[in-house]
Amino acid sequence: MSLTKNKIIARINDFGFSKKESAELFKTLLEIIKNSLECGEDVLVSGFGKF
Repeated sequence: MSLTKNKIIARINDFGFSKKESAELFKTLLEIIKNSLECGEDVLVSGFGKF
């Protein structure tokens, strides 16, 4: 099973957020991860992996 951007946004939407809010939350999460990695910090997503 592929985990796509749209599938992740749809799952966030299941928690009661609007589609626009879900997309914005996902975008913000990716920005946080990207910025952390660019600063040389580790990113740990429990139950998923460490980057």
